[in-house]
Amino acid sequence: MFPTPSESDRLNNTECHAARRASVPGRMGPIQRVRTDVLDVAYVALGPADGQAVLLLHGFPYDIHSYETVASLLSQGGMRVIVPFLRGHGATRSLGDSAARSGEQAALGSDVIELLDALCIDSAVLAGYDWGARAACVVAALWPARCTGLVSVNSYLIQDLTAANQPLPPALEAGFWYFWYFATVRGENALRANPRGIAEVIWLRNSPAWTFDEQTLARTAEAFDNADYADVVLHSYRHRLGLAGGHPRYARVQAALSALPVITVPAVTLDGLADGNFPATDAGVAAAHFTGPRVHRHVANAGHNLPQEAPHVFAEAVREVLDLARAGSGSRAVD
Repeated sequence: MFPTPSESDRLNNTECHAARRASVPGRMGPIQRVRTDVLDVAYVALGPADGQAVLLLHGFPYDIHSYETVASLLSQGGMRVIVPFLRGHGATRSLGDSAARSGEQAALGSDVIELLDALCIDSAVLAGYDWGARAACVVAALWPARCTGLVSVNSYLIQDLTAANQPLPPALEAGFWYFWYFATVRGENALRANPRGIAEVIWLRNSPAWTFDEQTLARTAEAFDNADYADVVLHSYRHRLGLAGGHPRYARVQAALSALPVITVPAVTLDGLADGNFPATDAGVAAAHFTGPRVHRHVANAGHNLPQEAPHVFAEAVREVLDLARAGSGSRAVD
């Protein structure tokens, strides 16, 4: 039988937990809300209402705090910065439609368009990584008039669902362990029971050079406490592997994405040289998908969560894509 902690042990543990809670980093805020067709979207807005609009879109398993420093840098420069919690994350809530629990790429892109509509924003710079970059790529490709410019970590992220069963090199497949895990009942149960633990393992693999602390992880893990989180995540990975169908609401958008449409808007694409799961590439690998002005950069010592790991570089990429948009300059690669 395990020993019962002494009263002093319990007191020390209580003090320890209290100290940890007190050292948790601050939250971005205040949280604002706006309704779209299927979501009550929670977001943070910084900067002047008449500034150049910029949407900063987070990935999985992360949240809006990936952009804490980036948002501050851009808003201080006079930009209107919007940082939403993606569907299934944080304080963003479903309005009851089953479409809100889809995690497919067409849903993520449609969310961006509906958010722009709800905020009466005609066009914005769309910047993101992981799921957020995919959503931004979808909008840039299908609704270019709504995208002033694109900043995308890992370049072109629209998924080719016809290639779902094509294997990658084993070393890369190993990093995507959670894709297959989430395809099982065991993985589903684990995600529902311990989303923070799964996130920590993914963070360590995605960003081996990033020294994050327990408090930073705890702050982001609060965003997983959402009734739709597991459903959205599970559907996202099962859909991309061809193990789950899409939602009828997004069928037309997904049909358009199946052609792998090119991105014509100005773009700055970034690869972290310390990304443990997504190796950096040169500009030529995705060049055929970008027909507008494009700059491709490698970022030293940055992993997959690039805006949080290299915020000044990411903020500069937003400024740079605006310069491209204004100048209409041609493509070039700068590593």
